[in-house]
Amino acid sequence: MATAREVFDLLKDDLLAIEQELGRDAISNVSTITEIAEYLREGGGKRVRPSLLLLSARLLGYSGHGSIRLGAVVELVHTATLVHDDIIDAAETRRGRPSPNTTWGNEKCVLAGDWLYMQAFRIALEEGNLRILDLLIALTQQMVEGELLQIEKLGLAVNEGDYYNLIYRKTACLFSTSMRLGAVLSGATPAEEEALGNYGRAVGLAFQIVDDVLDLTATEEVLGKPVASDLREGKATLSVIHAYQHGTAAEQALIQAVLDDRSFTRVSREEIQALLGKYKSVDYAMAAADHYSTIAREELSRFPDSESKRALLWVPDFVVARDK
Repeated sequence: MATAREVFDLLKDDLLAIEQELGRDAISNVSTITEIAEYLREGGGKRVRPSLLLLSARLLGYSGHGSIRLGAVVELVHTATLVHDDIIDAAETRRGRPSPNTTWGNEKCVLAGDWLYMQAFRIALEEGNLRILDLLIALTQQMVEGELLQIEKLGLAVNEGDYYNLIYRKTACLFSTSMRLGAVLSGATPAEEEALGNYGRAVGLAFQIVDDVLDLTATEEVLGKPVASDLREGKATLSVIHAYQHGTAAEQALIQAVLDDRSFTRVSREEIQALLGKYKSVDYAMAAADHYSTIAREELSRFPDSESKRALLWVPDFVVARDK
């Protein structure tokens, strides 16, 4: 397994090239679009998705500009989802800064998000590969379906099956598609593409589970947004679902009150934290994240040892151990 420094050294030149590509790709004749896209790019991010695409392509011996181009594509798609998510959630902050919708308004941000989606597809067309377009179309449909399903489930103490369906569509499918795009660039066999897609799915599920745990346990300073935002928005995540399923009727009513109110008016955040502690629900969620990390590593067993494989073996540990 590689170290963080080895992974950074392996990818730094390509990630810098993707950053430069993003700077060029996010320029529009309409200044508002350019301003919103640049604002989000300056906000930083982990660039996990383009990193996965780069590692997937490298794992199978690909070297060429296509991985830079498609790395920018997946980051443009991700950025578009963030713009739309903040509007849907009425979010006021994003990575410790005002969210774009608070500065430019919902109308402009909706259209800027749409433009980013279309720009991503336009750039992907340059590869001249219908399989790439097929993957991106399916990805976009899954993410839109995920948003609609989440809206339908707001305020409900959903079950684990519903939760995993939602986080696959909203998060893990982009991780999986990033890996598949790298495989397609490399001319992978169907079995190789499937294994790498499964790896991305497992890493994406672990990533979102940890994200949801951090929403409940980290500080606002670390998160760059209010703590327990999910509960305030009526979203039941894995730790909350676990506590609800194991709680008494009275305890379930406490959780449901927060989901109904979209606030901690009648029930305090401390009361919910106590319930999570009583049933070790955060530990349960983190164990699930560890489980998907193990699944991800197992999907790499068919591939020979290489720098890229060692880096991919490291990624699940990074995803689970992060603090923001």
